Amino acid sequence: MNKYKKLAMNTGIFAIGSFGSKILVILLTRLYSGYLDPESSGIKELLEPTALFLQPIFTFALQEYLIRFGLDKEYDKREVFTTSGFITLAGMLIMAVCVPILSLIPALSYIRGYTILLVIYVTTSSLRMLCQQFVRSRDMVKLFSLDGILATLTLFIFNLVFIAGFHWGVAGFMLAVILSDLLSAIFLFVVADLGKFIRPAYYNKDLCTKMMRYAAPLIPTIVMWTITSLSDRMFIENMKSDRVELGKTSVAIYGYANRVPNLISMVSTIFFQAWNMSAITENDSADRSEFYEKVYNAYEAILFIAAAGLLLIIKPLTGFFVVSSTYKEYADVYLYTPILVSAVLFMSLNQFLGSIYSATKHTRNSFWTALVACSVNIVLNFALIPEWGIQGASIATFLSYYVCFWVRIIDARYYVPFRFNMARSLINTALLFIMAWDIIAAPNLWVLWLAVLFIIVIVLNFKALLLTVNKLLRR
Repeated sequence: MNKYKKLAMNTGIFAIGSFGSKILVILLTRLYSGYLDPESSGIKELLEPTALFLQPIFTFALQEYLIRFGLDKEYDKREVFTTSGFITLAGMLIMAVCVPILSLIPALSYIRGYTILLVIYVTTSSLRMLCQQFVRSRDMVKLFSLDGILATLTLFIFNLVFIAGFHWGVAGFMLAVILSDLLSAIFLFVVADLGKFIRPAYYNKDLCTKMMRYAAPLIPTIVMWTITSLSDRMFIENMKSDRVELGKTSVAIYGYANRVPNLISMVSTIFFQAWNMSAITENDSADRSEFYEKVYNAYEAILFIAAAGLLLIIKPLTGFFVVSSTYKEYADVYLYTPILVSAVLFMSLNQFLGSIYSATKHTRNSFWTALVACSVNIVLNFALIPEWGIQGASIATFLSYYVCFWVRIIDARYYVPFRFNMARSLINTALLFIMAWDIIAAPNLWVLWLAVLFIIVIVLNFKALLLTVNKLLRR
């Protein structure tokens, strides 16, 4: 099977396995906004990125090195899985000691009362990731996708029982994730027969060293992307302002405003799961640059069209996902969503460009480019949140991803040269921002203007998408 067909097939399989599950997860937003008061929702929105912050640190970027070494035919898969399991176990033990200490930091006071649950949450999530990524490395993408569906169904059911049924609030949410991840890990371990890949004798000290060296620059990279998300919420919770309202309620509103843009992230994640495998396995191919160019052009076009389409229906869509009948504070969530749509789009493009660093093993570049984004985000949060509140956090997030995109589109193409249409990218971005302004300011006939701008985005990108698809099909 050639590289294009394999990429298309894997993307299709991941789409089948992920689309329904991702939609269910977003539908859970209705449940959370209907049953969790703004303060509880704010705590939940702080704990989730905190878990994402802790995981790569204490698993040593498990998701990066396991797929990289697992797909590499040079290494014994038994040694890869056993060694990865050893690193993960050691990291979880260290985390169990560190998290109670972290809860003593004033800015992290929201951890108190959830310390034990947070440790278990990260542990079960890491075990699931260990099994997931190894299954992917064995090219068992159908099983990977099936697990995604089953895990989301169990998550949905547990949330209904614990939050809507028992009214356990934030603790109920965390228990739902813990049980869902645990069942997923057990399912994958049994069905994929992973027991035969893990033995003390398979532990390889030299491989462990190689994994750690590969992952070392990626750990701060992943952490900094998480900080970009977590810092927004922490600034909104802890900063003081005479101009705008801040605090846990604002954290909740900002968190829900991120839900609809995650539909873009959903498309990106489905594609990236397949693309990352192709980028690694095709790294040494003779037509690598042509392959990247064609895929990138199609990917960028799809993202801009999807983002514009999302902005066209953003108000009714946000109203559907975020219930405001119980807590009126959620009624204006849609006003903070448009800029975040563009932010998630460029986060997705950054992820694509980051795959070049992973495939070519230039992970240090991934680190310093992420450092740029993190630094821009923190500085702008300081400047914009006291003045513009939640909207300031949205703008800071967008600009941090946007600056990183331009750094990466220049730097990454030194390692895999491919042509990039700068003019089209700039025009697309400008059109999305005009659409965002149209939604926020709501001038006369603003819905009509949204429709016109959406059509322009389609016209601008459809030709590039069609040409790329035709080239791929001819292959």
